[in-house]
Amino acid sequence: MDDASLEAIRQRIAEFPKTPGVYLMKDAEGRVLYVGKAKDLRSRVSSYFQPRADLLNTRGPDICRMVDKVTDIDFLECDTEVDAVLKEARLIKDIQPPHNVLLKDDKTFPYLEITTGDDFPAVYVTRTPRLKGSKLYGPFPSASAIRDAVNALQKVFKYRTCELDIRDEDESRRFFRPCLLYAIKQCTAPCAALISREAYAEDIKRLRKFLASKRSVVMRQLTQEMEAASKAQRFEEAATLRDRIKAIGALSLSGDVREDVQPEVFYIDPTAGLEKLAELLGLDARPRCMECIDIAHIQGAEMVGSLVCFIDGKPFKSGYRKFRIKTVTGVDDYAAIREVITRRYRHAAGGEELYPDVILIDGGLGQLHAGLEAFEELCADPESPAIRPPMVISLAKREEEVYIQARKAPVRLPRNNEALRILQKMRDEAHRFAQHYHHTLRRRRTLEEETREGRRPPRGRRGGTQSA
Repeated sequence: MDDASLEAIRQRIAEFPKTPGVYLMKDAEGRVLYVGKAKDLRSRVSSYFQPRADLLNTRGPDICRMVDKVTDIDFLECDTEVDAVLKEARLIKDIQPPHNVLLKDDKTFPYLEITTGDDFPAVYVTRTPRLKGSKLYGPFPSASAIRDAVNALQKVFKYRTCELDIRDEDESRRFFRPCLLYAIKQCTAPCAALISREAYAEDIKRLRKFLASKRSVVMRQLTQEMEAASKAQRFEEAATLRDRIKAIGALSLSGDVREDVQPEVFYIDPTAGLEKLAELLGLDARPRCMECIDIAHIQGAEMVGSLVCFIDGKPFKSGYRKFRIKTVTGVDDYAAIREVITRRYRHAAGGEELYPDVILIDGGLGQLHAGLEAFEELCADPESPAIRPPMVISLAKREEEVYIQARKAPVRLPRNNEALRILQKMRDEAHRFAQHYHHTLRRRRTLEEETREGRRPPRGRRGGTQSA
């Protein structure tokens, strides 16, 4: 790497925030070479490009070779270090960067699962949760930490962790001998009919309420008990309470079930998803062709739109389209959506391109209204061919609510609903495609600015150098 390129990268890193996040190192062609996480983005990334950084000894020869090829670095801010860990793993699995060794396999992060479909719900730590009949918490970046937390909580709420099929109407349970957990008072032994279904349900209800709370009251009480035991020189008791505090504290180090989705955990059959989607939207048959629209920009700069096409629930790459927004200035996602729809479906209505059965827009009610307004304008335009508005819907990212045309209220589907998973897959693909195009334009603008300011030499033509 020459001095000019190194200085340009250092100036870029100087603009990074000092917050948790994920960084992506790219080569001259925009390919992601390496994905990493950081507690402090600016400090972590700058450590690769310090004059005295001994990368060979600290990070190995592969990272040294990678750094020599880096020409650009992007980052994604995260709220916490846990979010950064989960996002890093997701990006590595999706992108498969050549210089990342770990996290490229199919291993997933575990969840805490409470079975809701059983007469006596069980509590598990699992990497393969049920598609139905359970309440999930997580994912958790540390499997050992969440297992310790489950063991600590079991001493309080006395739930079962076994795989037994326990039914309330099974009278033979009265003759069953409970396991050791009952003897040490960590389980109320529903397997042996030693607790009623109603009383056990109350324990699970208290557990779920505890998991949904901030847990500050419990942590404060345990801390006081630990300090009191320590002052009384009951050191073994104090150590046990200390470990319990640490274990329960690990519950806060988790992702969000809806936001930190691991698709490889919740695989669905596309046919089943399309059938559920047809039922949700009131269609006569399951949709075959669907398209999704997303907008990407940073404070209105390099605003782009993306459109991805799915046929029979699978990506159809030949149908992907990207749009550089031309008529919108400033931050106006609604106007950008109207422009994309007008440019895309004016051609489709004339029979020049495939017309979809369903159009999905990334966003909420406002984005859906913007899309419907664009179709109304197309229909009212006397110079354009007749437009047959398809089923237009939107998917709000935060709560994963589905807004459907002609319906007043949004629909909130269960996280494992096959129709929702199809829509999420389309939305995520459109977002990825939009971000890639946006980063390409942003990198091109940065290159042009640096060339004009003399911080980067102008590019020569292939096969020769730039003429004087």
